[in-house]
Amino acid sequence: MTDSGSALYWQPGDEPGGRHFAQLDAAGDAGLPLELGGTLPGLTVAYETWGTLDAAHSNAVLVLHALTGDSHAAGPSGPAHPTAGWWDPLIGPGAAIDTDRYFVVSPNVLGGCRGTTGPSTTAPDGKPWGSRFPRLTIRDQVAAEALLADYLEIECWAGIVGGSMGGMRVLEWCVGYPDRVARAGVLAVGASASADQVAQCSVQCRAVRLDPAYAGGDYYGGPTAPVAGMALARSIGQIGYRSEAEFAERFGRRPQGDEDPLGAGRFAVESYLEYQGMKLTARFDPNSYLTLTEAMNSHDVGRGRGGTAAALAHITAEVHVAGIDSDRLYPLHLQEELAGHLPGDHDVTVIRSEFGHDGFLIETAQVGAVVAAVLNH
Repeated sequence: MTDSGSALYWQPGDEPGGRHFAQLDAAGDAGLPLELGGTLPGLTVAYETWGTLDAAHSNAVLVLHALTGDSHAAGPSGPAHPTAGWWDPLIGPGAAIDTDRYFVVSPNVLGGCRGTTGPSTTAPDGKPWGSRFPRLTIRDQVAAEALLADYLEIECWAGIVGGSMGGMRVLEWCVGYPDRVARAGVLAVGASASADQVAQCSVQCRAVRLDPAYAGGDYYGGPTAPVAGMALARSIGQIGYRSEAEFAERFGRRPQGDEDPLGAGRFAVESYLEYQGMKLTARFDPNSYLTLTEAMNSHDVGRGRGGTAAALAHITAEVHVAGIDSDRLYPLHLQEELAGHLPGDHDVTVIRSEFGHDGFLIETAQVGAVVAAVLNH
């Protein structure tokens, strides 16, 4: 298998694991209308489910993943799933998202690389989309998820929860489809992407595109993919995902093993960042990394809706907002501003963590309490 092979993305013929696949007709043969213009034909959404949908279709909960997650929110790793469920402790019988009570749905996001239509999937002409894949926004991703809800005959979600990019989509659901969301949990995100977040994301995208193997995005079938560029992009991102305090305590100025960082060797923190970057290259398509990162830059619930306050004022769902005290990528003041614009009085639940933004994935006890409060409010 080459570096550009299917290890980086799911493709038909690979082991499906727990995935289901919805072939969705959007606007007939015209395809899914996109916010920035044009359409996307032949839409497929991969998703996983846990629990049982009740007769009234009223107990469904939508769980939305972040940038490099996928539909595998719960369950072990295996041949079909490179990693264990990213919220595995939160989903199951008696868990915060109780599958004895709820029917849980987790889709792979539009533009992803684990079964949902994205740059690595086949276009109508039989070739991978590659550089021809259209630019997406968070609203496009939610429009695809709304079609999935139609396919599953779910008129209103009992709850929608997600953090980071998943939280962006939770907000878009609440604003764009207010009658289809009863309760919502928004974790570790704001009402729009800040200049600081756009700056960090744009540098990561440049790192991928400057890799000579990028080939303008048409590297499928070639000898290699731009894995070096994506590894660097992920290393850059990892700095924002964790906290300064964690880096100081965990690494300090210590060398990596017997290496001499004042010579040709590395500091321990450099080794950590390199490892995190290379780990992602074993399971994620660089084009999807670009597509989803740029979609995150588009995040702005107030765009075309009269501004943030006007957009959020139309929300009818019960919304619970949570943030992480050490998050330097999506700092708490963004959640406080978001909560201040929601109808009614809303406090922000503060998750205490040394792990920064990644706390929404790591602090499962605290996050589970937030999610349980959302669903049992």
